[in-house]
Amino acid sequence: MFGSIDPALLIASLMVNSVPIMLAATGELVVEKSGVLNLGVEGMMIMGAICGFATAVLTGNPYLGFVGGALGAAALSLIFGVLTQVLQTNQVATGLALTLFGLGLSSLIGQGYVGIKPPATADVQFGPLEDVPFLGRVLFSHDWVVYLSILLVAAVWWVLKYSRAGLILRAVGENHDAAHALGYKVTQIRVLAVLFGGAMAGLGGAYVSLVRVPQWTDGITAGAGWIALAIVVFASWKPWRVLIGAYLFGGISALQLNLQAAGSAIPVEYLSMAPYLITILVLVIMSSGRGRATLNAPAALGQNFHASR
Repeated sequence: MFGSIDPALLIASLMVNSVPIMLAATGELVVEKSGVLNLGVEGMMIMGAICGFATAVLTGNPYLGFVGGALGAAALSLIFGVLTQVLQTNQVATGLALTLFGLGLSSLIGQGYVGIKPPATADVQFGPLEDVPFLGRVLFSHDWVVYLSILLVAAVWWVLKYSRAGLILRAVGENHDAAHALGYKVTQIRVLAVLFGGAMAGLGGAYVSLVRVPQWTDGITAGAGWIALAIVVFASWKPWRVLIGAYLFGGISALQLNLQAAGSAIPVEYLSMAPYLITILVLVIMSSGRGRATLNAPAALGQNFHASR
């Protein structure tokens, strides 16, 4: 059974399957590092999927499609940012409402795009490297977003660890009152972080509708946003662990498809359930203060800030 699965193809599929949740999880990591808990990742991803798909179809340019997806999801995240940071609404309730709103709005916008094929996103050309046995298929046969997602993880890691902007962001997430006392504009910093997280989720959603499943159907993200939320916790808010977590979840998805193609006697539904069961378990752990402390969560995560306090 396993002998009929090509390891190179499996790893290459794993890398492609992990891109949407890697992008969304990296963006959500930055949001949570600023002290904001946004449970609307799924809604932002599916808005990115339909906005990116519509933009690519209307312009005939897949690159503009990704830009449209990022902007569409960022616009939705701005609503969340204003509601939670300016109007001081509950972050958990607002995030859940954002997901429901995104799912409904994307379904409405997408009614005219069912059955349409988007313009193709070409693979990056590496010349002779593509013909190298095993490594050619694994490393040099992907589109540009696969490589961009890894670069973005590296960039976020560097910014958070070594830059002044990253230090300020982490300070806001750990103790917003102390950061405010030092003169930092906590609300503005958090809104910018939310916008970045929205744009990243939008890129992930656009990748689903333009590359991974090049078509539009309702609910196309299929819970990827919830998995992205779980990966941030699984990674203990560390970017490189987000990369590993995304590959693990992407690997489960790729293995499921390969086992199905190989005629496995193991019901593929068990593998299909695994990411969501892990997601539920992680969210349960997160709901308890003790679990959150054990996982080294930002100290001010989910707490609203008001300058007059």
